[in-house]
Amino acid sequence: MENQNPFLQKKVKAIEVNQKPISQLLKEMEDTGFQGRKLGEAAEVWERMVKDKDLTIILGYAGSLSTTGQWKIINWLMENRFIDVLVSTGANISEDIVEAMGASYWKGTHLADDNALFQAEVNRYYDVYGYEPDYGKMTDLIVDCIKTLDPKYPYSTREFLAELGKFLTEKGINSIIAQAYQSKVPVFSPALVDSVYGEAILLAKMEGYNLILDQAKDFKEFMSLGEKIKKTGVIYVGGGVPKDFIQLLAVSAPLAYPERKIPGREGGRTRGSDPYHYYPHQYAIQFTGDVPHWGGLSGCTFDEATSWGKEVEAANDVQCFCDATIALPIVSHVLKERVDFKREAVDYFKK
Repeated sequence: MENQNPFLQKKVKAIEVNQKPISQLLKEMEDTGFQGRKLGEAAEVWERMVKDKDLTIILGYAGSLSTTGQWKIINWLMENRFIDVLVSTGANISEDIVEAMGASYWKGTHLADDNALFQAEVNRYYDVYGYEPDYGKMTDLIVDCIKTLDPKYPYSTREFLAELGKFLTEKGINSIIAQAYQSKVPVFSPALVDSVYGEAILLAKMEGYNLILDQAKDFKEFMSLGEKIKKTGVIYVGGGVPKDFIQLLAVSAPLAYPERKIPGREGGRTRGSDPYHYYPHQYAIQFTGDVPHWGGLSGCTFDEATSWGKEVEAANDVQCFCDATIALPIVSHVLKERVDFKREAVDYFKK
Protein backbone atom coordinates (compact mmCIF):
# COMPACT_ATOMS: atom_id res chain seq x y z
CA MET A 1 0.00 0.00 0.00
CA GLU A 2 1.27 3.45 -0.92
CA ASN A 3 2.31 5.60 2.03
CA GLN A 4 0.18 8.74 2.21
CA ASN A 5 2.66 10.63 4.39
CA PRO A 6 4.38 13.14 2.05
CA PHE A 7 7.60 12.87 4.06
CA LEU A 8 7.84 9.10 3.75
CA GLN A 9 8.14 8.53 0.03
CA LYS A 10 11.74 7.42 -0.58
CA LYS A 11 13.20 4.58 1.43
CA VAL A 12 16.75 4.32 2.71
CA LYS A 13 18.21 1.09 1.35
CA ALA A 14 20.91 -0.84 3.18
CA ILE A 15 23.97 -1.64 1.09
CA GLU A 16 24.63 -5.30 0.40
CA VAL A 17 28.30 -6.31 0.37
CA ASN A 18 29.04 -8.11 -2.90
CA GLN A 19 31.20 -7.85 -6.00
CA LYS A 20 30.26 -4.66 -7.85
CA PRO A 21 31.87 -1.85 -9.84
CA ILE A 22 32.46 1.43 -8.03
CA SER A 23 29.83 3.16 -10.18
CA GLN A 24 27.22 0.72 -8.90
CA LEU A 25 28.33 1.25 -5.30
CA LEU A 26 27.88 5.01 -5.62
CA LYS A 27 24.48 4.49 -7.25
CA GLU A 28 23.48 2.47 -4.17
CA MET A 29 24.94 5.14 -1.88
CA GLU A 30 22.41 7.60 -3.32
CA ASP A 31 19.82 5.65 -1.28
CA THR A 32 21.75 5.90 2.00
CA GLY A 33 22.36 8.94 4.21
CA PHE A 34 24.73 11.70 5.27
CA GLN A 35 27.74 12.47 3.06
CA GLY A 36 27.70 8.99 1.50
CA ARG A 37 24.42 9.92 -0.15
CA LYS A 38 25.86 13.28 -1.21
CA LEU A 39 28.88 11.63 -2.79
CA GLY A 40 26.61 9.33 -4.79
CA GLU A 41 24.44 12.28 -5.85
CA ALA A 42 27.51 14.29 -6.87
CA ALA A 43 28.63 11.50 -9.21
CA GLU A 44 25.15 11.33 -10.73
CA VAL A 45 24.97 15.11 -11.28
CA TRP A 46 28.46 15.25 -12.82
CA GLU A 47 27.43 12.45 -15.20
CA ARG A 48 24.38 14.48 -16.26
CA MET A 49 26.58 17.54 -16.74
CA VAL A 50 28.90 15.61 -19.06
CA LYS A 51 25.93 14.41 -21.11
CA ASP A 52 24.41 17.90 -21.45
CA LYS A 53 25.62 19.05 -24.87
CA ASP A 54 24.75 22.71 -24.30
CA LEU A 55 26.69 22.95 -21.05
CA THR A 56 30.05 24.57 -20.34
CA ILE A 57 31.64 22.89 -17.31
CA ILE A 58 33.94 25.01 -15.15
CA LEU A 59 36.15 23.47 -12.46
CA GLY A 60 37.47 25.38 -9.46
CA TYR A 61 40.60 23.68 -8.11
CA ALA A 62 41.65 25.15 -4.76
CA GLY A 63 44.36 24.59 -2.18
CA SER A 64 47.48 22.48 -2.68
CA LEU A 65 45.99 19.21 -3.87
CA SER A 66 48.37 18.34 -6.69
CA THR A 67 50.99 17.30 -4.12
CA THR A 68 48.57 14.61 -2.89
CA GLY A 69 48.41 12.72 -6.19
CA GLN A 70 45.32 14.41 -7.69
CA TRP A 71 46.83 16.21 -10.68
CA LYS A 72 46.61 13.39 -13.22
CA ILE A 73 42.88 13.22 -12.51
CA ILE A 74 42.62 16.87 -13.62
CA ASN A 75 44.58 15.99 -16.76
CA TRP A 76 42.17 13.13 -17.50
CA LEU A 77 39.14 15.36 -16.99
CA MET A 78 40.54 17.92 -19.45
CA GLU A 79 41.64 15.31 -21.99
CA ASN A 80 38.10 13.90 -22.09
CA ARG A 81 36.64 17.40 -21.91
CA PHE A 82 34.67 16.55 -18.78
CA ILE A 83 35.66 20.08 -17.81
CA ASP A 84 35.88 22.98 -20.29
CA VAL A 85 37.45 25.75 -18.20
CA LEU A 86 39.81 25.51 -15.21
CA VAL A 87 40.19 28.10 -12.45
CA SER A 88 42.98 27.17 -10.06
CA THR A 89 45.20 28.36 -7.28
CA GLY A 90 48.81 28.89 -8.33
CA ALA A 91 49.94 26.05 -6.06
CA ASN A 92 47.86 23.41 -7.84
CA ILE A 93 49.20 24.29 -11.29
CA SER A 94 52.85 24.56 -10.30
CA GLU A 95 53.51 21.85 -7.73
CA ASP A 96 52.34 19.20 -10.20
CA ILE A 97 55.17 20.28 -12.51
CA VAL A 98 57.64 18.79 -10.00
CA GLU A 99 56.29 15.28 -10.64
CA ALA A 100 55.80 15.93 -14.36
CA MET A 101 59.54 16.78 -14.52
CA GLY A 102 60.34 13.34 -13.10
CA ALA A 103 60.78 14.10 -9.39
CA SER A 104 58.49 12.88 -6.60
CA TYR A 105 56.55 13.73 -3.50
CA TRP A 106 56.91 11.44 -0.53
CA LYS A 107 54.62 9.93 2.09
CA GLY A 108 55.37 11.50 5.46
CA THR A 109 53.66 12.26 8.75
CA HIS A 110 52.10 15.33 10.33
CA LEU A 111 53.89 14.32 13.55
CA ALA A 112 57.36 14.98 12.10
CA ASP A 113 59.98 17.22 13.69
CA ASP A 114 59.58 20.23 11.39
CA ASN A 115 62.91 21.75 12.43
CA ALA A 116 64.59 18.52 11.36
CA LEU A 117 62.67 18.64 8.06
CA PHE A 118 63.86 22.21 7.49
CA GLN A 119 67.49 21.21 7.97
CA ALA A 120 66.99 18.26 5.58
CA GLU A 121 65.52 20.59 2.89
CA VAL A 122 62.13 18.92 3.16
CA ASN A 123 58.87 20.89 2.89
CA ARG A 124 55.79 19.41 4.57
CA TYR A 125 52.26 19.48 3.13
CA TYR A 126 50.47 17.98 6.16
CA ASP A 127 51.54 14.32 5.66
CA VAL A 128 53.28 14.71 2.29
CA TYR A 129 56.93 15.69 1.90
CA GLY A 130 58.48 17.66 -0.93
CA TYR A 131 62.20 18.11 -1.56
CA GLU A 132 63.17 21.80 -1.72
CA PRO A 133 65.78 21.38 -4.51
CA ASP A 134 63.06 19.81 -6.69
CA TYR A 135 60.84 22.79 -5.96
CA GLY A 136 63.72 25.05 -6.96
CA LYS A 137 64.15 23.27 -10.30
CA MET A 138 60.44 23.76 -11.00
CA THR A 139 60.77 27.45 -10.13
CA ASP A 140 63.75 27.83 -12.46
CA LEU A 141 61.76 26.20 -15.27
CA ILE A 142 59.00 28.80 -14.91
CA VAL A 143 61.67 31.53 -14.91
CA ASP A 144 63.04 30.09 -18.16
CA CYS A 145 59.58 30.41 -19.72
CA ILE A 146 59.17 34.00 -18.52
CA LYS A 147 62.45 34.87 -20.26
CA THR A 148 60.89 33.92 -23.61
CA LEU A 149 57.89 36.26 -23.26
CA ASP A 150 57.27 39.85 -24.38
CA PRO A 151 58.33 42.08 -21.45
CA LYS A 152 56.01 44.91 -22.48
CA TYR A 153 52.84 42.94 -23.19
CA PRO A 154 50.20 42.82 -20.41
CA TYR A 155 49.24 39.15 -20.06
CA SER A 156 46.09 37.83 -18.48
CA THR A 157 46.79 34.75 -16.39
CA ARG A 158 45.02 32.75 -19.11
CA GLU A 159 47.42 34.05 -21.75
CA PHE A 160 50.49 33.54 -19.59
CA LEU A 161 49.48 30.01 -18.59
CA ALA A 162 48.78 29.13 -22.23
CA GLU A 163 52.32 30.24 -23.09
CA LEU A 164 53.67 28.16 -20.22
CA GLY A 165 51.57 25.19 -21.37
CA LYS A 166 53.09 25.44 -24.83
CA PHE A 167 56.58 25.78 -23.32
CA LEU A 168 56.12 22.68 -21.15
CA THR A 169 54.52 20.66 -23.95
CA GLU A 170 57.52 21.30 -26.18
CA LYS A 171 59.75 20.00 -23.38
CA GLY A 172 57.62 16.86 -22.91
CA ILE A 173 56.54 17.88 -19.40
CA ASN A 174 52.88 16.90 -19.34
CA SER A 175 51.65 18.83 -16.32
CA ILE A 176 48.16 20.26 -15.85
CA ILE A 177 49.04 23.43 -17.74
CA ALA A 178 50.57 21.43 -20.59
CA GLN A 179 47.50 19.20 -20.86
CA ALA A 180 45.24 22.26 -20.77
CA TYR A 181 47.20 23.76 -23.68
CA GLN A 182 46.88 20.51 -25.64
CA SER A 183 43.15 20.17 -24.87
CA LYS A 184 42.41 23.87 -25.52
CA VAL A 185 41.09 24.28 -21.97
CA PRO A 186 41.58 27.88 -20.79
CA VAL A 187 43.11 28.17 -17.33
CA PHE A 188 42.64 31.20 -15.10
CA SER A 189 44.41 31.79 -11.79
CA PRO A 190 43.13 35.04 -10.26
CA ALA A 191 45.59 34.85 -7.33
CA LEU A 192 48.48 33.46 -9.35
CA VAL A 193 51.29 35.36 -7.62
CA ASP A 194 50.25 33.88 -4.27
CA SER A 195 52.42 30.88 -5.17
CA VAL A 196 55.75 30.01 -6.73
CA TYR A 197 54.71 32.06 -9.76
CA GLY A 198 55.23 35.23 -7.73
CA GLU A 199 58.73 34.04 -6.83
CA ALA A 200 59.48 33.14 -10.46
CA ILE A 201 58.39 36.59 -11.63
CA LEU A 202 60.63 38.20 -9.00
CA LEU A 203 63.61 36.00 -9.90
CA ALA A 204 63.17 36.76 -13.60
CA LYS A 205 63.04 40.46 -12.85
CA MET A 206 66.31 40.22 -10.92
CA GLU A 207 67.88 38.91 -14.14
CA GLY A 208 66.43 41.77 -16.18
CA TYR A 209 63.33 40.02 -17.55
CA ASN A 210 59.90 41.54 -16.98
CA LEU A 211 56.45 39.96 -16.86
CA ILE A 212 53.29 42.05 -16.67
CA LEU A 213 50.18 40.29 -15.37
CA ASP A 214 46.96 42.28 -15.83
CA GLN A 215 44.33 41.12 -13.33
CA ALA A 216 41.69 43.50 -14.74
CA LYS A 217 42.23 41.90 -18.16
CA ASP A 218 41.91 38.51 -16.48
CA PHE A 219 38.50 39.41 -15.09
CA LYS A 220 37.31 40.87 -18.40
CA GLU A 221 38.41 37.76 -20.33
CA PHE A 222 36.68 35.42 -17.92
CA MET A 223 33.47 37.45 -18.03
CA SER A 224 33.61 37.42 -21.85
CA LEU A 225 32.75 33.73 -21.61
CA GLY A 226 29.20 34.89 -20.86
CA GLU A 227 28.44 35.58 -24.51
CA LYS A 228 30.29 32.50 -25.84
CA ILE A 229 28.32 29.89 -23.91
CA LYS A 230 24.70 28.80 -23.47
CA LYS A 231 24.66 27.66 -19.85
CA THR A 232 27.11 26.69 -17.14
CA GLY A 233 27.74 23.90 -14.69
CA VAL A 234 30.33 24.39 -11.96
CA ILE A 235 32.40 21.97 -9.87
CA TYR A 236 34.35 23.18 -6.86
CA VAL A 237 37.17 21.08 -5.47
CA GLY A 238 37.62 23.06 -2.28
CA GLY A 239 36.52 26.69 -2.29
CA GLY A 240 38.55 29.87 -1.88
CA VAL A 241 39.38 32.31 -4.66
CA PRO A 242 38.59 29.88 -7.53
CA LYS A 243 35.04 29.40 -6.22
CA ASP A 244 34.35 33.12 -5.86
CA PHE A 245 35.83 33.94 -9.28
CA ILE A 246 33.63 31.33 -10.96
CA GLN A 247 30.50 32.33 -9.03
CA LEU A 248 30.92 35.90 -10.26
CA LEU A 249 30.47 34.79 -13.87
CA ALA A 250 26.77 34.40 -13.14
CA VAL A 251 26.32 37.96 -11.92
CA SER A 252 29.16 40.12 -13.27
CA ALA A 253 29.29 39.21 -16.98
CA PRO A 254 26.33 41.53 -17.85
CA LEU A 255 28.30 44.56 -16.61
CA ALA A 256 30.14 44.65 -19.94
CA TYR A 257 26.93 45.60 -21.81
CA PRO A 258 24.91 48.86 -21.61
CA GLU A 259 21.60 47.02 -21.15
CA ARG A 260 23.15 44.88 -18.38
CA LYS A 261 22.04 41.91 -20.44
CA ILE A 262 24.22 39.49 -22.46
CA PRO A 263 23.27 39.79 -26.16
CA GLY A 264 21.75 36.59 -27.54
CA ARG A 265 22.05 34.73 -24.24
CA GLU A 266 18.93 33.01 -22.96
CA GLY A 267 18.18 32.03 -19.39
CA GLY A 268 18.67 35.44 -17.81
CA ARG A 269 16.74 36.32 -14.64
CA THR A 270 15.76 39.63 -13.13
CA ARG A 271 14.92 40.56 -9.54
CA GLY A 272 12.21 42.99 -8.46
CA SER A 273 11.96 46.07 -10.67
CA ASP A 274 15.67 46.02 -11.55
CA PRO A 275 16.19 45.23 -15.28
CA TYR A 276 19.69 43.86 -14.55
CA HIS A 277 20.00 40.26 -15.80
CA TYR A 278 21.56 37.37 -13.90
CA TYR A 279 22.68 34.10 -15.47
CA PRO A 280 22.85 31.58 -12.62
CA HIS A 281 24.73 28.30 -12.98
CA GLN A 282 22.41 25.45 -13.93
CA TYR A 283 24.41 22.73 -12.15
CA ALA A 284 26.75 22.93 -9.19
CA ILE A 285 28.85 20.42 -7.25
CA GLN A 286 31.25 21.07 -4.39
CA PHE A 287 33.58 18.87 -2.38
CA THR A 288 34.71 20.74 0.70
CA GLY A 289 35.72 20.26 4.30
CA ASP A 290 34.55 23.75 5.23
CA VAL A 291 31.18 24.39 6.84
CA PRO A 292 28.59 27.17 6.37
CA HIS A 293 28.34 28.50 9.92
CA TRP A 294 31.70 30.33 9.89
CA GLY A 295 30.36 32.58 7.13
CA GLY A 296 33.18 31.96 4.65
CA LEU A 297 32.68 31.34 0.95
CA SER A 298 34.39 27.94 0.95
CA GLY A 299 31.59 26.50 3.10
CA CYS A 300 28.82 28.73 1.73
CA THR A 301 25.77 26.74 0.65
CA PHE A 302 24.35 26.88 -2.85
CA ASP A 303 21.05 27.97 -1.25
CA GLU A 304 22.78 31.12 -0.05
CA ALA A 305 24.29 31.62 -3.51
CA THR A 306 20.75 31.60 -4.94
CA SER A 307 20.03 34.84 -3.06
CA TRP A 308 22.80 36.47 -5.11
CA GLY A 309 21.56 35.08 -8.41
CA LYS A 310 24.57 32.78 -8.72
CA GLU A 311 22.71 29.47 -8.64
CA VAL A 312 19.32 28.39 -9.98
CA GLU A 313 16.80 27.72 -7.23
CA ALA A 314 16.28 23.95 -6.89
CA ALA A 315 18.95 23.38 -9.52
CA ASN A 316 21.06 20.27 -9.85
CA ASP A 317 23.16 21.25 -6.84
CA VAL A 318 25.07 18.89 -4.56
CA GLN A 319 27.51 19.84 -1.83
CA CYS A 320 29.44 16.95 -0.36
CA PHE A 321 31.23 17.87 2.86
CA CYS A 322 34.10 15.48 2.29
CA ASP A 323 37.87 15.60 1.84
CA ALA A 324 38.53 16.21 -1.85
CA THR A 325 41.28 13.57 -1.81
CA ILE A 326 38.53 11.03 -1.11
CA ALA A 327 35.81 12.40 -3.37
CA LEU A 328 37.77 13.31 -6.52
CA PRO A 329 39.39 9.91 -7.18
CA ILE A 330 36.15 8.03 -6.52
CA VAL A 331 33.89 10.24 -8.64
CA SER A 332 36.37 10.42 -11.53
CA HIS A 333 36.48 6.62 -11.65
CA VAL A 334 32.69 6.52 -11.68
CA LEU A 335 32.74 8.82 -14.72
CA LYS A 336 35.26 6.50 -16.36
CA GLU A 337 32.86 3.57 -15.91
CA ARG A 338 29.65 5.39 -16.86
CA VAL A 339 30.69 7.64 -19.75
CA ASP A 340 32.17 6.03 -22.86
CA PHE A 341 32.80 9.10 -24.99
CA LYS A 342 34.85 12.28 -25.08
CA ARG A 343 32.93 15.54 -25.15
CA GLU A 344 33.45 17.90 -28.05
CA ALA A 345 36.18 20.43 -27.36
CA VAL A 346 35.38 24.12 -27.88
CA ASP A 347 38.21 26.65 -28.15
CA TYR A 348 36.68 29.66 -26.39
CA PHE A 349 39.69 31.92 -27.03
CA LYS A 350 40.72 30.88 -30.53
CA LYS A 351 42.67 33.64 -32.22
